[in-house]
Amino acid sequence: MTRRTVLIAGLGDCGVLTAMRLARRDDLDVVGVSAKPALVSGQELGWRLSRPDHWARHNWIAFDRFRALDGVRTVHGTLTGVDLDARTVSVATADGGSAVERYDALIIATGVTNGFWRRPTLQTADEIGADLRAAHGRLAAARSVIVVGGGAAAVSSAANVALTWPDTRVDLYFPGERGLTAHHPRTWARVRDRLEAAGVRLHPGHRAELPDDFTGDEITAGPVSWRTGQPPASADAVLWTVGRVRPNTGWLPGDLLDDDGFVAVTPQLRVPRQRGVFAVGDVAATDPLRSSARNRADALLAHNVVAEFEGRPLRSYRAPRSRWGSVLGIQRDGLEVFAPNGRAFRFPAWSFERVLMPWIVQRGIYRGVRAPAER
Repeated sequence: MTRRTVLIAGLGDCGVLTAMRLARRDDLDVVGVSAKPALVSGQELGWRLSRPDHWARHNWIAFDRFRALDGVRTVHGTLTGVDLDARTVSVATADGGSAVERYDALIIATGVTNGFWRRPTLQTADEIGADLRAAHGRLAAARSVIVVGGGAAAVSSAANVALTWPDTRVDLYFPGERGLTAHHPRTWARVRDRLEAAGVRLHPGHRAELPDDFTGDEITAGPVSWRTGQPPASADAVLWTVGRVRPNTGWLPGDLLDDDGFVAVTPQLRVPRQRGVFAVGDVAATDPLRSSARNRADALLAHNVVAEFEGRPLRSYRAPRSRWGSVLGIQRDGLEVFAPNGRAFRFPAWSFERVLMPWIVQRGIYRGVRAPAER
């Protein structure tokens, strides 16, 4: 039996799920490279900011807790380059050294940088915890908060801050007539009602003035100026969630990327003209929403990697027209999840810890998660 090595560059949500599927096979060695020593999800920003301990319980999970990753070798480090001819990647390891990892198939899943909550920085567990506490503390100390942006991260943050600190004034500024423009209009109508009930002040038609070197990598203070002509607005804390994502592709050659720096892929999630090289998640230019990050493309990708090894036909990824899923995260009255058509269905609050997380997520999706060691 010929053994092959699949190297997964990036162990975020997509990378971890793809690694789990491939690790089931006895004829594959699966290696994952990650800048974090754990899965640190980039989802549910509002929940993360307002209740970081509860968020971490379900979204910050050390790799050795996943039973389905027992057969995966993880490398803690940052990717510095790839040799496509030699089929190797270079890694700056967390201990200050360097390593070269060989592959037969390469899966690029390095994601994007998006504000302070999604960065490719090499971190220890202590540093991850410090980041969580710092952002939470900054907002807890504020008497007024401005959230700039109209996407899910902005809307979720505004709602959760208002609900967690009801005495804090929260203003949400977004450029269009409505927020959540990538979602079905029904989703915004429902979420708008929830925002207003929480006391969030909505300001449509406001597009922020951003400097050329803007990164959004920190919570700031001071006035926010508007390109759309309104007077500047001020608050104790300003949360920038404007969707200015930057793909984590600096370690890749330019001919693998599209004009915006994302990895160009075919409908089969293959990188054109590169046999055995695939991409998935926010880094992959599958469609304008880069929706393979949120639509369980891990199953299709794992199939295609093996199919290419075996000379069988590959399957194509089909992107949904609208984003779907949770927007506000778990609340006292339960978890509301929106379908692509904007219809909402609710998991009651009691079911979240008793059914949804332990059975559907931990056992069904992750195939078993061990109890955490004391952190």
